[in-house]
Amino acid sequence: MIAGVVPCAGASERMRTPKALLELEGATFVETVVARLRDGGCDPVVVVVPEAAAIEAAARATEATVVGNHDPGEGPITSLRLALAELGSSPEGFLYLPVDHPFVRSETIGQLLKAAEASSAPLVLPMYAGSRGHPCFFRSALFEELNDPTLEGGARTVVHRHLARAELVAVDDPGVLADIDTPHAYADALSARAGSS
Repeated sequence: MIAGVVPCAGASERMRTPKALLELEGATFVETVVARLRDGGCDPVVVVVPEAAAIEAAARATEATVVGNHDPGEGPITSLRLALAELGSSPEGFLYLPVDHPFVRSETIGQLLKAAEASSAPLVLPMYAGSRGHPCFFRSALFEELNDPTLEGGARTVVHRHLARAELVAVDDPGVLADIDTPHAYADALSARAGSS
């Protein structure tokens, strides 16, 4: 079993509105990201939300498992740990896909899952145009490190510790690099989508 984890408890300070509730082709970002993970083969999918009724409602509408993060001040690692606590020791690993990466394709998720199943690497990371992106696969062997209260730098630190042993998967999906983090990035992404349709 490989789970999907969607953190969306951040303050969205640069966007100035909750990124989870932004819309893409008639669906919220959180709906889109959960659907991509599920269609790609992740089960279960856990969404971590802040104390915000609208975000929680949007997350619950996806029928994913929803976990509340009432103290997200330390950053995304707090959401990741809450998701791990919810998942317990049953999954082989999980794909971590932030809610501000809604353009990742389901086919890419499936490609990463196949690579994870065929490898014993602790990490599986997508590569596009020579750059690493999201989602990241963390094998269960890394759960203890991710939960270490002395960890500084969050999941990024764990990625860098094990990068030499990671499975890097070339994908034909620019969405793995598309971090929709500002109003300008959102407007550009919508414009690009409209221009390609």
